[in-house]
Amino acid sequence: MNVTQVTTARSAAEGALLGAAERLLVELGYSGITTRRLAEEAGLNHGLVHYYFGSIENVFVRTLERFTERLIARQREMYASPDVPFIDKWRTAMRYLVAEDVAYEKVWYELQALSWNRPDLRVELARVDDEWRAVLMEAFAEPRARYGIEMPLDALVSLVVTFNKGIILERLSGVETGQRELLDWIEAWMEDKELQWQRRQKS
Repeated sequence: MNVTQVTTARSAAEGALLGAAERLLVELGYSGITTRRLAEEAGLNHGLVHYYFGSIENVFVRTLERFTERLIARQREMYASPDVPFIDKWRTAMRYLVAEDVAYEKVWYELQALSWNRPDLRVELARVDDEWRAVLMEAFAEPRARYGIEMPLDALVSLVVTFNKGIILERLSGVETGQRELLDWIEAWMEDKELQWQRRQKS
């Protein structure tokens, strides 16, 4: 094979392993995945896991990074839409949180659990957390001013991140008590703030 063919073959194999890891992390969790099981799911020789990634943990981290890249691109596009009111963007984000991004949330929290005893993995996961915070720092700057929220922007973003993570963790544990009521209250608060802002614009 020439260089182009080798590169294409490697890219295809890596993509197959990452796709397999994504499915298995959701289905089995990290503790249920061996190198052989991962390779079997990908339809590849198990030796390729270490050949291409060095370790199965590296496969998991790259899986999360790839998944994160897809969702962050989607979130940035959603928040950047100039013709959509922020409250509608918030509603969309909450729909993603509680319904559409469950697979991603499972992958993310599986790796968080794995990292509790692996300081090297914590560094990698911190980068993912930083990426999400950067998205929210951009997204919440304008509505913070619009709604007259006095909390510093970085503190507001930390509040939203912690709120999201709490909902994710509870839902992964089978707990949803009070979540719908909380989301409804926040939405009603935003609607009131939006009306106040519109009145100010007309006066």
